[in-house]
Amino acid sequence: MAKNLLLAFVASAMIVAASRAARQQPAAADAQPPQQQQPQQPTDVTTTISSERGAQPRLAVPDFLALSTDKETVDAAKVIGRVLWDDLNFEHEFALIPSDVYASVPQAHSFDDVPFDAWRELNADGIVVGTVQKTDTGVRVQVRLFNVRDRQSAFGQEYSGSIANPRLYAHKIADDIHYSQRALHGVAQTKLAFASDRDGDRVTGTVENRGAKEIYISDYDGENQRRITVGAALNISPTWSPDGRTIAYTSYKQCVTGRGCTGGLPNIFLQHIFEGVPPEELTANNSQNFLPVWSPDGTRIAFMSTRDGNPDIYVMNRDGSNVRRLTNNPAIDDSPTWSPTGTQIAFVSGRTGNSSPEIFVMEADGLGQRQITREGYADRPTWSPAPFNEIAYAARTGPGNDIKVMDLATRQVRQLTDGLGSNESPAFSPNGRHVAFTSTRSGKTQVFTINRMGQDLKQITKAGNNTYPNWSNGPAVKN
Repeated sequence: MAKNLLLAFVASAMIVAASRAARQQPAAADAQPPQQQQPQQPTDVTTTISSERGAQPRLAVPDFLALSTDKETVDAAKVIGRVLWDDLNFEHEFALIPSDVYASVPQAHSFDDVPFDAWRELNADGIVVGTVQKTDTGVRVQVRLFNVRDRQSAFGQEYSGSIANPRLYAHKIADDIHYSQRALHGVAQTKLAFASDRDGDRVTGTVENRGAKEIYISDYDGENQRRITVGAALNISPTWSPDGRTIAYTSYKQCVTGRGCTGGLPNIFLQHIFEGVPPEELTANNSQNFLPVWSPDGTRIAFMSTRDGNPDIYVMNRDGSNVRRLTNNPAIDDSPTWSPTGTQIAFVSGRTGNSSPEIFVMEADGLGQRQITREGYADRPTWSPAPFNEIAYAARTGPGNDIKVMDLATRQVRQLTDGLGSNESPAFSPNGRHVAFTSTRSGKTQVFTINRMGQDLKQITKAGNNTYPNWSNGPAVKN
């Protein structure tokens, strides 16, 4: 009897949403976002900025200097400096001197007349000085990080490319400074993907009058949000491929050769962002297929499917071939996530006997399935990248959910969110230092980011309802 009730619940729950935690549906992928030429640069690193006080080095990042007087270059110089301040501040490796005190310091006109004494009075350990100059083919950006005490360059690079999106230069510079000064892989060049109903489209080809959801991508900080799918369908659960060029997602559209796509059973699609081709359908069959997630090497995709009559975890090659079943349990098994090495998969299962989902871990071949949470309700796990060995998930903490993180070595759990709204669908940044998630704390469901210790909360989206965030491994750029 309990088993029949559970399977009935599965049938209804799967049609409404792919996950218990985040009830949203995304859209089809045909649109290609505009791309920028990736800046190129030489390397010139000599020293490391430190603080005399043993604290974080204090950095100043004034506006970059426009060496060309046209408005486009002047505006680009301001954008690069201000975005770079935010990018460096995001990782909290440096103590950024607030920009509202910079007016008291004389402005430099080149790398040769930096007012080091004035910056020293503000207790600056380092100062980032940059120039922007128009060229026949675009723009040239030069940057130096100076040690204020000895007035020597600790970092120097040059970048060139298009001026159309000056934020790209700031993101590249921030990641380069973090790596050269702290051996840290920053996330300024990474992207977020998520599903959104902001367009107000309705699903076509169905009896139900349902709102459509499309897949969007944005910069890590929520800027440059742009839609990459079209087709008036329910498209959800986007996940970036490791190379940042393809997004796998779940779509409720049904594609029939010669007759286009209409509303149907959920299947797994690939959107090749830079190739200008229609989305590729991987799981075209009469079952429900949800929640794709890429293996770390990009060769396989784990997902949930009902193809054998029950929702279980499967894995397939990235072209949809060689489908293999990993779990075989009467309960619901869904929401897979790969370990950083690709040797294990965590997933959600209701097999504990009380119909409440908990998180389990198994080997990548399906062996060794074991329970790791005992929350009473745990959903949507995401495995952190190295060097951390943690799993973030949504746990029931009252009327709503909160984001928690388990250290797999010690099994200690810490709570990141504070009980405001319902918080779900966590996704780690590629350096493991931040988590994107959804929350209803501001009313509608929006995407937020927070650091791995539960600090530095930032709202990423504001328009419509936005769900299923996923963080790219690096910059999404056209080769």
